[in-house]
Amino acid sequence: MTVNATTTSRVLTSEDGTTIGYETLGAGDGLLVIGGAWRSGRDYLAFAEALSTSFTVHLIDRRGRGRSGAQGPAYSIARETEDLLAAQAQTGARIVFGHSYGGLIALEAARGSNVFSDVIVYEPGVSIAGSIPLGWMLPYRERLEAGDLRGAFAAMVRGAGGAPPAMERMPLWYIKLVLRLLIRGQRWRHIEALLHAGLAEHQQVQALDRPTVERYRTTTARVHLLGGGKSSPQLTTRLFEAMQAVIPNCTSEVIPGLDHLAPDDKAPTAVAEHVLCQLREHAEPAAAVHERPAPTTPAGTTLARRR
Repeated sequence: MTVNATTTSRVLTSEDGTTIGYETLGAGDGLLVIGGAWRSGRDYLAFAEALSTSFTVHLIDRRGRGRSGAQGPAYSIARETEDLLAAQAQTGARIVFGHSYGGLIALEAARGSNVFSDVIVYEPGVSIAGSIPLGWMLPYRERLEAGDLRGAFAAMVRGAGGAPPAMERMPLWYIKLVLRLLIRGQRWRHIEALLHAGLAEHQQVQALDRPTVERYRTTTARVHLLGGGKSSPQLTTRLFEAMQAVIPNCTSEVIPGLDHLAPDDKAPTAVAEHVLCQLREHAEPAAAVHERPAPTTPAGTTLARRR
């Protein structure tokens, strides 16, 4: 996908002194984008460009990547929420979009702060009673320590829950070979640089695993949960039902035909359209919202809204 967006690079200093870089494009109300593991801000450039006709979009390089400083020895999701809140304070943006681990950060920040009016997350990394598979972390760590970076990545791909069932049964050496053929050059160098950061981030997912999502009951922002119809129900419908039971103002959509990689890789424009639709509804008078039809997917399938 060709992206022609022109961005302005900026930096801020987070609470612990870490430099956080971000890029800005577009015009309108501010919207922060915070990405997932093994991703940097520029991986969401196509998504941001689709939003930039209506919003000033700020693409954050989370610590440990891009122009930002290292995760640091005291890394935790608390440091990530401090970074996000520092970005909010500098930009004034009251809307945040988070993908995967970035969605977890957005939700964690919003449950302890009222600075956001809207939190939109795509398949956030919220694990309920082990709902996010993390058994791959031990072989991943062992291979990282042994210098087998390709092997570590293959262990994650096979065990993280997003691979086809047939791949989950394949020997690791074979998956490693296939991925070496599919992911090369600059694309691999980008992932390679984030392998250690990805492990630290999933250790935080594991540390926050709870039997329920009761911790999010204090969230005051409007929360909209997005997911893909090709993703596991553990990441979408089951999680969404639990979140909607505790968050006072929470809606959800599962978009047919999309999977976990839609916002950054496979369908950024489609995800952006659903984000725009949701934010436009909040900007309209209530009567106008009730008169509007539900959004449709590119295939024309009407999406049900749960409130």
